Amino acid sequence: MKIDLTDTTAGKVNKALVKGRRAIGTPAVGMVLTLVIVTDEENAYDALKAANDASHEHPSRTLVVIKRVSRSPRDRTQSRLDAEVRVGADAGTGETVILRLYGEVADHAQSVVLPLLLPDAPVVVWWPVNAPLDPAKDPLGALAQRRVTDTYASEQPVRDLGARADAYTPGDTDLSWTRITPWRSMLAAALDQVTCRVEAVEVEGEEFNPSCELLAMWLADRLDVPVKRSLSGGPGLTAVRMDTDCGPVVLDRADGSLATLSIQGQPDRAVALKRRETAELIAEELRRLDPDDTYASALRFGVDRLHAGAAPAVRGAEAAIAKAAQAVALADAAVARAEESPTEPAKGAGEGDDKGDGKGDGKGDGKGETVDTPVEAAAKAPAKEATAPAPLKKAAAK
Repeated sequence: MKIDLTDTTAGKVNKALVKGRRAIGTPAVGMVLTLVIVTDEENAYDALKAANDASHEHPSRTLVVIKRVSRSPRDRTQSRLDAEVRVGADAGTGETVILRLYGEVADHAQSVVLPLLLPDAPVVVWWPVNAPLDPAKDPLGALAQRRVTDTYASEQPVRDLGARADAYTPGDTDLSWTRITPWRSMLAAALDQVTCRVEAVEVEGEEFNPSCELLAMWLADRLDVPVKRSLSGGPGLTAVRMDTDCGPVVLDRADGSLATLSIQGQPDRAVALKRRETAELIAEELRRLDPDDTYASALRFGVDRLHAGAAPAVRGAEAAIAKAAQAVALADAAVARAEESPTEPAKGAGEGDDKGDGKGDGKGDGKGETVDTPVEAAAKAPAKEATAPAPLKKAAAK
């Protein structure tokens, strides 16, 4: 059942919810929490679909807050609230209210949402896109016990991970962290099967993938060993290699669905490790409403600290590249000078003045002149004598 309300108020929306429940024969409220989704018009459909699928496990009242930007300055001064109320089969197993805020009311979304929250029920706020850097200080985030963001949807996910660490408040979480839950479970189970000490770890995955960074930070924080972050073509996380004093432990997933677990001295095993949909991620986050201390510890380990070991190598590579470029420039300059110099040898300084006395005046013009070594002069003497004029030959004979 759907009820459309135009230019309405929160009180009228509550009355529409009661009317809808009575119309379908379920006057009692059987919801366990309130899920507030803050998104834009472009991503509203996908987010609402994921929330409806998750409501089969967690019946909830879903409030979708869409802030509409007015086109003209006159419309921006006019505040309006439009609502669409869905109950019954159109809202999964819960209730759904889509709120579209226009004008100045878009800056005060908390005043619209507050009267629609279920009494004595926890509140979870989810930002599929455009999440604030400090969710706890957001007016809507301040109403919630849990605040769910997704750094995978941001333009600079690695930078946002650092901002999340600085502004972390108990109750914050990230779907990029939820995506690696199967990986963390599998790696922990693999280490439980061996009695070896981990010496180094390598995490391989896509570039600018926050899940790869979080997994690497979690391993570095828990194992207290060097963790190398390497890149691959994906999809997502592709492999984790742990070097132990008993041999390597490798969890490799090349196709995004089926992984291979390799442990030294044991046969390889195929492990189902598929990439999960958003509905599964949201359902997992709604299972717990207490602070995630493991996520907080991994997040506070820091991306900068994770990549600190790679900084000297990067600086050394940059210095080598600069030195090679300088050598190439010097070689190009030498070639240019060689091309500009004359190809025929010029008259040597100190040659005779053709007066027959065999004594040179020692005056040269200094243009392109070359000076022969004694060995080269002795070698060229017979040729010069053969081509010399007759008076010079006689002088040479005397």
